[in-house]
Amino acid sequence: MSVLLVDDETTILLSYKDILHHSGIKDVHILNDSRHVIPFLEKQNISVVVLDLFMPYVAGIEILSRIRLDFPEIPVVIMTSANYIETAVDCMKIGAFDYLVKPVEMNRFLSCLKRALEFRSLRDEISSVRNLIFSDELKHVDAFSVVVTKNKKMLKIFQYVEAIAPSNQPVLITGETGVGKELIAEVIHKLSQRKGRFIAVNIAGLDDTMFSDTLFGHKKGAFTGAMGNREGLIAQASGGTLFLDEIGDLSGSSQVKLLRLLQEHIYYSLGSDVPKHTDARIIVATNKDIRKADDFRKDLYYRLKTHHIHIPPLRERKEDIPLLLDYFLGEAAKSMGKKKPTPPPELINLLSIYDFHGNVREFQAMIYDAVARHRSGILSMESFKEVIKHEIPSQQTSLKLFGDEPVPLNAIFGHFPTAKEMEDFHMSEALRLAGGNQGIAASILGITRQTLNRRLKEDNAQKGVGL
Repeated sequence: MSVLLVDDETTILLSYKDILHHSGIKDVHILNDSRHVIPFLEKQNISVVVLDLFMPYVAGIEILSRIRLDFPEIPVVIMTSANYIETAVDCMKIGAFDYLVKPVEMNRFLSCLKRALEFRSLRDEISSVRNLIFSDELKHVDAFSVVVTKNKKMLKIFQYVEAIAPSNQPVLITGETGVGKELIAEVIHKLSQRKGRFIAVNIAGLDDTMFSDTLFGHKKGAFTGAMGNREGLIAQASGGTLFLDEIGDLSGSSQVKLLRLLQEHIYYSLGSDVPKHTDARIIVATNKDIRKADDFRKDLYYRLKTHHIHIPPLRERKEDIPLLLDYFLGEAAKSMGKKKPTPPPELINLLSIYDFHGNVREFQAMIYDAVARHRSGILSMESFKEVIKHEIPSQQTSLKLFGDEPVPLNAIFGHFPTAKEMEDFHMSEALRLAGGNQGIAASILGITRQTLNRRLKEDNAQKGVGL
């Protein structure tokens, strides 16, 4: 983000440029001739203009009007010695972002400028997101190669990621355990083209002191055992991205420190009263609904969710199961020095009836375990059946098979069912879930294939007698 300072007094320009540099805003341009402003804006990509009103050659209010007409995306901050309400009102009517009267208190100036830069950043991002919404194409397909999917929701997430990647604003990534939140954070960092590192830390279980020491570092003597100065992770992420996982577990006092970091981009090492500036981008993740959590600050939540990405669980994108199966089989075989095994066709049906509460991470573990047991020929389904037969009864009860909400028994049968009707119902539902595969259906029911086959024959025989 770049700033243009326009004033006919060069000493003022140099003074304010130096102030901005010390505050972390490095890309600052200055002009002391008002005639050069519009030609300069035509050649340079400027984010915010700070403009004096009374200058030789071209008046500031005329320049303001030209900028609003030709460069409406650029916020213009008026900074002048003219303390007249009428003048201020005229400028705001034309479209000035703010009106500051000299001499301006430094904190007021910096706060105004940072708000203007943030406004411009958000405006650019909204425009970028709007353009991508109407496009089904990705500009950087290779960047998403680590996320194996063909799900439409995920592809929309990829488009959103491309749009927000260049932003300096924080990102909140939500989703169940194992959906790949850190992978998405790494993709955002990669697409941002930031020159600094991607630093990831899980903050679950960190008390306030450990949190501060981990992120902000400490000075020698800050506490017992602090034998020397220590650089925190926020410093290591300078010019890059700091990823904080399990943000929902952050203590109240640590939340205040993170909020200050996000708002002011400054922090204090333990044992130090000297503020340090950071330009690291903050990305956080959680598997909790922090919006509804009583112990999570609402102001911090709304600051973090400037950009929000929610990753759907694997059970909502079952079309990804064949892709993930093939990918993890190849990955597992390579890591173990084995030939990639061939999965049986019915394995996809078996996996498709499972909810994967651990999501992609659980799926990966299942594949690695199966490949580790594999010797030759077709991949065995036994290890998968062992896991699924213990989980299916709890996740697929007959009362919920017709949707997410429980269904009363009398709504299914029209009356309270007999034991025989419930048994028949269970068998038919298991076969439906298994795609007609009796071996998989038997695993769901917790019986052998032979037992299921016998009961089906008995049932068909009874039906035949009654005809």
